[in-house]
Amino acid sequence: MSEKTIALVTGANKGIGQEIAAGLGALGWSVGIGARDEKRGEAAVEKLRAAGVDAFGVPLDVTDDASVAAAVALIEERAGRLDVLVNNAGVTGGLPQEPTLVDPATVRTAVETNVIGVIRVTNAMLPLLRRSASPRIVNMSSTVGSLTRQSTPGAETGPISAAYAPSKTFLNAVTVQYAKELSDTNILINAGCPGYCATDLNGFRGVRTPEQGAAIAIRLATLPDDGPTGGFFDDAGVVPW
Repeated sequence: MSEKTIALVTGANKGIGQEIAAGLGALGWSVGIGARDEKRGEAAVEKLRAAGVDAFGVPLDVTDDASVAAAVALIEERAGRLDVLVNNAGVTGGLPQEPTLVDPATVRTAVETNVIGVIRVTNAMLPLLRRSASPRIVNMSSTVGSLTRQSTPGAETGPISAAYAPSKTFLNAVTVQYAKELSDTNILINAGCPGYCATDLNGFRGVRTPEQGAAIAIRLATLPDDGPTGGFFDDAGVVPW
């Protein structure tokens, strides 16, 4: 088994995911670059390796059982365990997202990747995570999933959304349930918000850089053994549910 810390970041071929991988790689970790498009994944691996990161490609479509199983087999063969899983892959689902106009298929698409995909990958990787001395799971969420903020008059909550924002609320709730079930283990699982970053997801309209957005994931991935679990955080601290 590898002596290096082994991490897997889903949706790591671009944007925040790639910066998370770069940040973890800068710690001397070996980082799996999960990517649905294998060619884009390979390009990201080459870029990260050129920057000194011990990166390796992991073809991975979080919505496909066979793809996830193949990713588990790849990491099993390469490292024999997994220390950190960052569930970063996400989609908006498409437009329109106003509740009175949204196509149910748009909601289904968002939930399939942003929630069910996280469950699928997490459960598949758990046997490898259980072999780690200090396993960590980071679910990349968003403050738009905060019901407290969404229901506070005047709060900045982004555009009206019947698919993307509720999918992140759903993800937060699932994160809490995992923490409850895993409370008697050494696995710490938390949700993190990167902030409004300029990425493909929002047409590069964000005000933060992907590198800035990656910071919360890196912090949660490197929590000490007595760190929090079942929480929701951004750079400023705890985010209200």
